[in-house]
Amino acid sequence: MASRIVCIFIKGVTENSERKIAHCQIIEKLLSLQFFLWNHLTSYFEDINALLLSMLNHLHHALRQFHLALLLSCRKYNYKPNPTQTLYLSTTTTPCTHASPTYPRFDLLTLSSNVQTLCQTKQVHASALLNGVLPHSVSLCASLMLRYATFRSPETFHHLFQQTVQHCHTAFLWNTLIRACSIAQLNDNFQTYNQMVRSGVGPDDYTFPFVLKACADLLEVKKGMEVHGVVFKVGFDYDVFVGNTLMLFYGNCGDLRDAKRIFNEMRERDVVSWNTVIGVLPVNECYMEALDYYREMNSAIGFKPNVVTVISVLPVCAELKDELMASQIHSYVVKVGLDLLVTTGNALVDVYGKCGNVKASKQIFDEIIQKNEVSWNASITSLSCMGHNLEALNTFRLMIDVGVKPNSVTISSMLPVLVELEFFGVGKELHGFSVRTGIETDIFIANSLIDMYAKSGRPNEASNVFQEMDKRNIVSWNAMIANFSQNRLELEAFGLVKQMQAHDEIPNSVTFTNLLPACARLGSRRLGKEIHAMAVRMGSASDLFVSNALTDMYAKCGCLSLARNVFNISVRDEISYNILIVGYSQTTDCLESLSLFSEMKLKGMMHDVVSFMGVISACANLTAIKQGKEIHGFLVRKISDTHLFVANSLLDFYTKCGRIDLAAKVFDCMPKKDVASWNTMILGYGMLGELNIAIRLFEKMREEGVEYDSVSYIAVLSSCSHGGLVEKGKKYFEEMRTQNIEPTEKHYACMVDLLGRAGLMEEAAELIKGMPIVPDANIWGALLGACRIHGDLELASWAAEHLFELKPDHSGYYILLSNMYAEAGRWEEVNRVRELMKSRKVKKDCAISWLQVQDQAHAFIVGDDAMETLNSDSWLPESWYVLTQQK
Repeated sequence: MASRIVCIFIKGVTENSERKIAHCQIIEKLLSLQFFLWNHLTSYFEDINALLLSMLNHLHHALRQFHLALLLSCRKYNYKPNPTQTLYLSTTTTPCTHASPTYPRFDLLTLSSNVQTLCQTKQVHASALLNGVLPHSVSLCASLMLRYATFRSPETFHHLFQQTVQHCHTAFLWNTLIRACSIAQLNDNFQTYNQMVRSGVGPDDYTFPFVLKACADLLEVKKGMEVHGVVFKVGFDYDVFVGNTLMLFYGNCGDLRDAKRIFNEMRERDVVSWNTVIGVLPVNECYMEALDYYREMNSAIGFKPNVVTVISVLPVCAELKDELMASQIHSYVVKVGLDLLVTTGNALVDVYGKCGNVKASKQIFDEIIQKNEVSWNASITSLSCMGHNLEALNTFRLMIDVGVKPNSVTISSMLPVLVELEFFGVGKELHGFSVRTGIETDIFIANSLIDMYAKSGRPNEASNVFQEMDKRNIVSWNAMIANFSQNRLELEAFGLVKQMQAHDEIPNSVTFTNLLPACARLGSRRLGKEIHAMAVRMGSASDLFVSNALTDMYAKCGCLSLARNVFNISVRDEISYNILIVGYSQTTDCLESLSLFSEMKLKGMMHDVVSFMGVISACANLTAIKQGKEIHGFLVRKISDTHLFVANSLLDFYTKCGRIDLAAKVFDCMPKKDVASWNTMILGYGMLGELNIAIRLFEKMREEGVEYDSVSYIAVLSSCSHGGLVEKGKKYFEEMRTQNIEPTEKHYACMVDLLGRAGLMEEAAELIKGMPIVPDANIWGALLGACRIHGDLELASWAAEHLFELKPDHSGYYILLSNMYAEAGRWEEVNRVRELMKSRKVKKDCAISWLQVQDQAHAFIVGDDAMETLNSDSWLPESWYVLTQQK
C-alpha cells in the first residue's frame, strides 16, 4: 500500500529535479515514521513477554528489506539521515551479533559507547535482545549499564545487571555496577559492595578504587576507613591504583595527614599519584604545600608534569596570586607542547586573569584555536574579576556572534557583571534566555538572578525566582534575605530566617551580616540582640564580618557602650575602627573618635576616607580647630584633601568652626563639587552673616547647571532668615513650587523663623495654619523662639502647648516659656509650668561648656568644681531667669 502511494505521487511530478526533491522528502518522512514506531515498540522492552518479543522479532526481519531500500535511496539522492536515523537503520538492516564477522564495521559494543541519548541506548539494547547478544555478552551489558547511569536510569541498569550477572563469575560486572551507581549519584555503592562480598565474588584491584572513590565523593569517612582495612588485610594496599584512590579519599575527607602518609609510603608511584596529592592539597586550602609537591615532582626522576598536573596547579597560582610561578608553568607548557590543548589554554586564561594580568589572559585566549564554552567563560571571568565589566560584556556578545551557546556558568558569571554596569534590562534578557533554554533551574543562575533583581530594586521579581527554585542552598536563602534587607523589607527578612531554619538550613556568617543592617535601619536593639545571641550559638560571633556588623548595629541603635564591648573582644580591622570613629563623632563623646583615630596609627593600620570623614566630623562637633587642622595636614600627606567626600567634611568642619576663609580655600581647590559642597558653603556664609555671598553662591550653582535639591533651598532660606531678607526668602520659597520641589517641615521651619525674626508674627502663624502637612517640633520651636524675641506671650502659649504634646520630655521648651512668663511678671504661670514639669518628671539638662587648652578640649558641667575660680566677667547671670535646675 505504501509503495503504491509513493509511485502515484512520483508519477505526478514531471520535472526530474522536482522528482528528486519529492523522493528525498518521502525518504525523510518514512524514516521519521519508522523511527517513531520502532522507538515506541522498544521503549518498554523490559516488560515484553516471550510472545510479544517473538512478534517484534518477526516484524524486525520483515522490515529489513524495506530499510535497505531506504538506505540505497539515501545514497542515490545524496540524502544524509540524522545520527539517530542512521543508528536506527544500522540496527535494523544488519544481521547483528556482538561482533559481526559479515559486517566488521558494525559492532554493538562500539555503538553502545557512542550513543548520545537515552532513546538511542534503548534501541541498541533492544537490538541486542532481538539478536540474542544479551544477556550473554558481559562486556556489552557493562557498556549499556554505564550509558544508562549517565542518563540517570538506575532501575534499568539494575535490571540489566540482574539478567547478566549469572553469566559473569568475576568481579567485573559488580565493579561496573558500583561505578554506575557513582555516575548516577546513588548512595548505595557501599551496599552493592557488601552484596558482592556476600555473594561469594572476591573483590579485585579495581573494586576497591571504585568503592573508595564513591566514599570520597559522598564523604563517607567511616565506610571508607572500613574499606581501607579490608584493602590492608587482603594485601592490595601497595597497589598503585588503590593507593591513589586512598589518597583521594582521605584528601577529600580533609585528612591530609593520612593522604600524605599513604603517598610517602607508596613503593611505586605514577604520574597519577603526584597529580592526586597535588590535587587534594588545594581542596584543603594548603596552596603552598601543593606548589612544594609540584616542584618536587619536577625534580623527581622519571616523572614530568602532564596536562592534569598543569590544570591542577595553575588554580593554586591563581589563589596565591603568584604570577611568577604561573609564568614558569606557562613556559614549561610551551616547551613540552601542551599549550595547544584547549584545557591548558583555559587554565592559563583563568590564572592570568585572577593574577591581574588581563593583557596576558586576553592574549592566550586569542591564541586558543578551538575555543569552547570553558574558554569563553574563563575570559569573561578574568575580565570581570579585574573590573573590566564592559569588556566582559563585549566578550559575551562576541561569544554569541561566533555561535557558541552560553551555558549555566556563562549566565551566572555575566549576571554580576550586568549588576555592576547597572544593565538590568540586559540581565532580564538573560533571564528570558535561561528560561527558553531550560537552564533557569540551575541553582547558580537562580542565585545570581535573585541578587540582580534585589540590587535593581525589584524584590518581587527576586521572590518569584526564589519561589520557583526546585532546589535551594544556603546561598539561595542568604541572597533572598539580602534582597529583603536591601529593599527595606526588614520584617520579611526576619520571617525568612524562620522559614530557612524550618527547612533545616543553618544560618551562617553571611546570614547574620545581612540581617544586622536591617536591625540597624529599624533601630531595633531587641531584634539586634536576638541575632547577636543566635550568632553566638552558631559560633559566628567571632567572625570579623559579623563582629563588624554587630558593632555597626549597636552604634546605629545608639548603644555605643555595647558596640565598644563587641569591639573590645573581637578581631579588628580598619572597618572596625571606622565604625566606632563615625559612631562617636555623632554623639557628645567626640573625643573618643580622636582617640581611636590615634590608636589606629599606633597599631599600624591605614586610615582611609571613612576614617578621615569620621574624625573631621568629630572635630567639627568639638569645634577643635587646632586638631582639625593637624588632621587636615595629615590627610594631605596620606591621601588627598581633594577627595569629594573628605573635602565636603572639611568644608563642614571649617564652617562650623567659623573659619569660612579656610573653607573657601578648600572649596576653590576641589576638582569636583557636588550639591552638598555648594549647600555647605551657602549655609556657612549664611550663618556668619555673609548673606550676599551666600545668595551669590546659590545663583552661581544654578548657573553652572548643578542639580540643586531641597537641601539647597534649606541653605538659602536659612541664610535669608539669618539676614532678615524676607522678600528674597519668600521669593525662593515660592520658586520651589515651580521647580516641583515640595516644601518639607524644614523649609516651613526656615520660613517661620524668617518671618518671626522680622516680627511678622501673625504672618508666621497664618503660614503654620495653612500648611498642607502637620507641623513638627522644629516649626513650633521656631515660632516659640520668635515669640521669645518679640515677647508675644499669646502665640508663645499656643506654640508651647503643641511642643509639650510633641516632645513632653524636652526641658528646653518648658524653661523658655517659664522665662517669658517670668519676664512679664506672671508668676502664677511660672509656677504652673514648674508644676507641669514636676508632674511629668522632666529634668533640666545640665549645662555643659567646652574649653580648648593647647591640644586638649575640656568639658565643664554645672556644679563641676574642676575650676576653683571663674573670672567674674566670664559669666553674668540674668536675674530675671528664675527657673533653677530641677532636682
